[in-house]
Amino acid sequence: MRVLFVCLGNICRSPTAEGVLRHKLSEAGLADQVEVASAGTGDWHVGKPPDKRSQAAARLRGYDLSAQRARQVSRADFATYDLILAMDNSNLRHLKALQPAKCKAELDLFLRRFQSQIDEVPDPYHDSDQGFETVLDLIERASDLLVIELKGRL
Repeated sequence: MRVLFVCLGNICRSPTAEGVLRHKLSEAGLADQVEVASAGTGDWHVGKPPDKRSQAAARLRGYDLSAQRARQVSRADFATYDLILAMDNSNLRHLKALQPAKCKAELDLFLRRFQSQIDEVPDPYHDSDQGFETVLDLIERASDLLVIELKGRL
């Protein structure tokens, strides 16, 4: 099973989701059964590590994002990944426009699958440090539920 998280620049939200899900899959004994990655719809930060504020907030909760590097989503990802989860509606629209006519990947909003009140992970890039904490709160809750879904799919 392969999961790809997608946000705008691949330096805040999607690398955080990648790091959190990897950690939770490892705790659940599923790390060798699920491949997790992240990408951005934009190309501004390709090759760069996650935002320092994302890394710091994640590190305080036991997640290491330091080895990740930003990349841009590609049409090939639709054949590689089983589940592509966008962080917000804008990125979901971009993915749908890029999506080939026939592909194996299932597209959705990450939070819409698991939250009842909030559909989008807010972009903390222009926010205070609290924005990065909020992102982690949302991603951790949704990732717990995603692990349950992935267990059922395996």
